[in-house]
Amino acid sequence: MRLSLLFFVLPTLAIGQVEQGAPNAGFDPAFPEQTRAPALETTPVTTTILADGLQRPWGIAALPDGAFVVTERPGRMRLVDADGVLSDPITGLPDVWDQGQGGLLDVAASPNFATDRTLFWTYAKPVDGGAVTAAARGIIGDDNTLTDVRDIFVQSNPTSKGQHFGSRVIPMSDGTVWITTGDRGAGDDGTLVQDITTTHGKVIRVTDTGGVPTSNPFVNQLGDDAVWSYGHRNMQGATIGPDGALYTIEHGPRGGDELNKPVAGGNYGWPLVSYGINYRGSDVGEGVAVQDGTEQPVYYWDPVIAPGGMAFYDGPYADWQDDLLIGSLNPGALVRLKMADGLVMGEERLLTDVGRVRDVEVTADGRVFVLIDDADGAVLEVVVGE
Repeated sequence: MRLSLLFFVLPTLAIGQVEQGAPNAGFDPAFPEQTRAPALETTPVTTTILADGLQRPWGIAALPDGAFVVTERPGRMRLVDADGVLSDPITGLPDVWDQGQGGLLDVAASPNFATDRTLFWTYAKPVDGGAVTAAARGIIGDDNTLTDVRDIFVQSNPTSKGQHFGSRVIPMSDGTVWITTGDRGAGDDGTLVQDITTTHGKVIRVTDTGGVPTSNPFVNQLGDDAVWSYGHRNMQGATIGPDGALYTIEHGPRGGDELNKPVAGGNYGWPLVSYGINYRGSDVGEGVAVQDGTEQPVYYWDPVIAPGGMAFYDGPYADWQDDLLIGSLNPGALVRLKMADGLVMGEERLLTDVGRVRDVEVTADGRVFVLIDDADGAVLEVVVGE
């Protein structure tokens, strides 16, 4: 089924934004390296349903032949062909812990998928003591069966808590893989998140076979060799920028969702510092947002957008070139950030009535797709212009 809708979205203001034309509009930094971004002019967009009938879809990845692979959180992975036809569930997946926010999470295709047919995914893995975030790989055959399935990362310190698994996975052409994890509800004291010997609330960097790159910052030190950065709360978005660097986005508590560009060995502060407060209304840590030894975000939101996946735009619409497109789960939208020299220069909210946008995919030819997280979820194509 295909359905076209036309959206004319009024500009909305991001955290600290001022109206267009106001004094210093958009150029009053909240702190060094962050911009208080003004609302961008409205972009007319239409959406078309490529596929529906998906149960809580979580991750989407484009394949070289024009098809997509999509995950459903209860533990299914399916192919969606160029005409929107859903395959039966792909077989060969490991067991998934489908409780709370856990389940089958992100999926990504190998940079050499056309020849190696390898998929990577993250999931909540059931283990003694509850579940952990894990990343795996496998080869998909013509019969839609995965073979040579193996974990390349398994989070330490299992818990039966059902929140904050993260997680995104990005295989790189150099044979390394980025994986993001959440704090798993580790508590306000931050023991696990601030502990570099654990993998809670971390950016993880491993090889595509599960080894550890020797260039990781804590190799041969008193930390987990797979850790790249730490002090993160719940990273549910990650992508590679036009500059080749990793960008991540994470949920804050009440306020303080963050866009970060993680540096090797960097401490991103959770739960010592935050631009939000705890859900019960108390301060996070000592109630400060800046502390020596911690890194500042590129950008933050208060009130939050509850971020999902994200992707940089590279396509035919010049006004969006190199902008960052982010899924919002609450209040629900496609958020566009105008980027320049690593700063956020403007923000636009699109698709504000389509529901929870869990993931964003920009294909090699510049088409934009979003994944709607719902019991009857869908893949929508977003077309710029009237």
